[in-house]
Parts: sequence; structure tokens; C-alpha cells
Amino acid sequence: MKIDQITLYHLRMPLVSHFETSFGRSYNRDCILVEIAADGLTGYGEDVADRDPGYSYETAGTSWHIIEEFLAPLMLGMDFASPVDFHPQFEQVRGHLMAKAGLEMALWDLVGKATGLSLRQMLGGVHERVAVGVSVGIQDSPETLVKTVEGYLNQGYGRIKIKIKPGRDVAETQAVRSAFPDIRLQVDANSAYSLESAAALHPLDHLNLLLIEQPLFEDDLWDHRQLQTQFTTPICLDESIISPRHARQALDMGACRVINIKAGRVGGLGHALAIHNLCQDRGVPVWCGGMLETGVGRASNLALASLPNFKLPGDISASDRYYVQDITHERFALNSDSTIDVPTGPGLGVTVDTDALKKFTVKMITLRA
Repeated sequence: MKIDQITLYHLRMPLVSHFETSFGRSYNRDCILVEIAADGLTGYGEDVADRDPGYSYETAGTSWHIIEEFLAPLMLGMDFASPVDFHPQFEQVRGHLMAKAGLEMALWDLVGKATGLSLRQMLGGVHERVAVGVSVGIQDSPETLVKTVEGYLNQGYGRIKIKIKPGRDVAETQAVRSAFPDIRLQVDANSAYSLESAAALHPLDHLNLLLIEQPLFEDDLWDHRQLQTQFTTPICLDESIISPRHARQALDMGACRVINIKAGRVGGLGHALAIHNLCQDRGVPVWCGGMLETGVGRASNLALASLPNFKLPGDISASDRYYVQDITHERFALNSDSTIDVPTGPGLGVTVDTDALKKFTVKMITLRA
């Protein structure tokens, strides 16, 4: 399939409620929607880079620049037989994995529409619905956090993840565990601790958590290895895993016992699949993280999480957890067993609502071969 045209949409979408992590509070979410055209078909992808460089050095602004100036000129006019052909063609552009992942997702969608295959079928997914949980941002107090968690449990979510940071960690987690002794509970630090300050997290080891996610800095593989030896609770790596190579290194040195796979963080679905397969071969469970995606990225996450080694519930959640209005006609709803159905249509299995797209677009550009 020869790529004729690439259109970029910088979106800014209001969240249902603010979302706070160790690196700040957000009321809106920025992202780049990628639209590619070939052979009369259109594919969509989501570049999950946000407005600010908190979670990653990549932002919506840097992604726009990298795609417009470097990746799109390479991709336009290129003939792709399969999405797996994507990455070898872009090795000359170092890094910028979220920008690459947005283009690659659009290619998977395009090829799926051309072949009539769903993304789940193309990836080799085995589940028609996937287990999901909800990620709860830092609240104003432990009491408020407990009430917020109770609300999500009443909605039917079977797994709760709470964000933590220094000074807002042990008391909050203890409060939730005390209020709900039997729920599946995990915490996420988003790289907020050093090896020394993480000693404050030792009380969490007695709270029967599923995992402690990314406590240390993203480049601290060795320190995570040292920290894991101090905990019975599995350490899960997120920001540290940016490629299959990093995943292999982390497993080789025992830096974690679980890996959170985000396709955007690792450069796309092809690399996410490789990490899944590596972890499956090693007997290490994985789960699918979330980046507050629109319906486009959410559909991709659901297909990815249908693979057999996604053993833990993902941060995918229902559409109404994040947005009153989404940019897809399809809205994903929570089933009574805390699962969400995987799309079955060709490609991503979603259609873009052009009126909503226009409403949330800050700027756009169309590039042609």
C-alpha cells in the first residue's frame, strides 16, 4: 500500500475530572491524531504524547515537529506490504517513539481495512473481552481517595490502581486497603522516588498489593533490581521499558516481575507484541497501561490486551471515565464482570466522528506525496 497523504490533528479534549499524578495535575488532554491514506482507504492512529514533558520527554509539540519534518517525508510515497515493515524504514530517526507509534497504529488500521481483518486478529489476540481496571489520580486527602475508589467499585471496576508520590503514599494506600480489604489493588509512583527515598514504601509490602509500579527513575534499571530484592510485592516497570531490548535487560537482571506494556511508549504495536512474546517465554505477566486515550487509542489497547500473556487487568477503562464526548462514534462500556469488549471490525474497528474531531482540533496539517 503506497501512502498518498498524511493529516495531523492536534487535539485538546477536556477530561471528565482532573487527573493528578506525581508529575502534575491535568484538566485537559492533548494528543495527535494521525490520519493516513492509501488506495482509497484511510487509517487512524493516536500519538499519545501529552502537552507537557512529565511522563515523557515527548510532547504533542515535539511529535508534530518530528512527524511533519522527518517521519512523514519518509513515509509519503512508501509502499508497505505489512505493518511489520514500518520500523526498519525509520531507524535513521532516533527516539521519538510516541510519534512513530502514532503513524504505525494508523498503518495497522489501514492494512486491517484493506484485508478485512480486525487488529485483534492481526496481532493474534485470543480474548473477545479483556479485564480492565481504573487508575485513580492523587486526591486531596485519604478520605476523599476512599470515597473516589468506592465510586469506581460501585460502577463495577474490579481492580483499582492509585497514584502515589512522596508524602502521599503509605497513608493513602493503607486507607484504601482498610476500607476495601479484598479488592485487587496496586499503586503507581511514576518515577517519583530514588532508591533511598523508596525505603518509605516498605509498609506497602504488607498490604497485599498486586504490584508497585515504576517507583524509581526511568533509567534506573539496576536500582530497580536492588529495590526488588527488598520487596515481596512485585515491582512493575513502565517508563523504564522503551523497547524489546530494555525489556530483555530488565528481565535478565531481575529488575521487575511484571511489565506494563504501552504501545505508544515502546514505539508501536509491533514492538509491544515483541515484548509480550518475550515476557510470555520468560513466564513474566504483562498488562496494558493507559494514557487517557481517545476511542482510537482505546480500541488499539483493547486489541493488544487480548493477547494471551496479558494476565492482569489493564488501565483501559470505559470511555465515560475520561470524556463526555469522544472523537469516535463508538464508546466503550464496562461489562458487569469488569471487562470491555474488543472491537471486531476491520482495523481498529472504530469510526471517527468528524464533528467531534473538528470541535477538539487545535490545529491541523495535510501532507501529500
